[in-house]
Amino acid sequence: MIVFGVLAALLIGCALAVVTTRDAVHAVLWLAVALVGTAGAYVALEADFIAAVQLMLYAGGVITLMLFAVMLTDRLTGAKVLIESTGWPRGLALGLGFFGLVAYAILQTELPTGSLTEPNSQLLGELFLTRHVAAFEALSVLLLAVMIGAIVIARRKDA
Repeated sequence: MIVFGVLAALLIGCALAVVTTRDAVHAVLWLAVALVGTAGAYVALEADFIAAVQLMLYAGGVITLMLFAVMLTDRLTGAKVLIESTGWPRGLALGLGFFGLVAYAILQTELPTGSLTEPNSQLLGELFLTRHVAAFEALSVLLLAVMIGAIVIARRKDA
């Protein structure tokens, strides 16, 4: 549990660095450290499959795309991409409220004690496609909406 506590403290520090830095490249790099730290927390919780997926999808793919997008924007516009936000008090209040809601839900939930069954990829796939199919499909619709939104934002306006 000590390793998990250290990783949790690292994640909180990285998350604060992401939202407080003014340079977009630095924010992406801090986000990469936070995502790798999240994979480390999954390893500490003995969820190796989720840790591997975390590293491959988020720390590998998403961060690479974000870094290239920020650096290409910098190169095309000739100006350094800076993050300027004046809404931090509102964001802090929302974040603390969300933290309180999650903490309340965790404290009100009776967590299982004892050993869990040995997880494997086949069981995970079966659960996604049977018991949790609605959540799986909702996530796929959400990702499709994000892709469509990115395409709409990225396309150039017709003359």
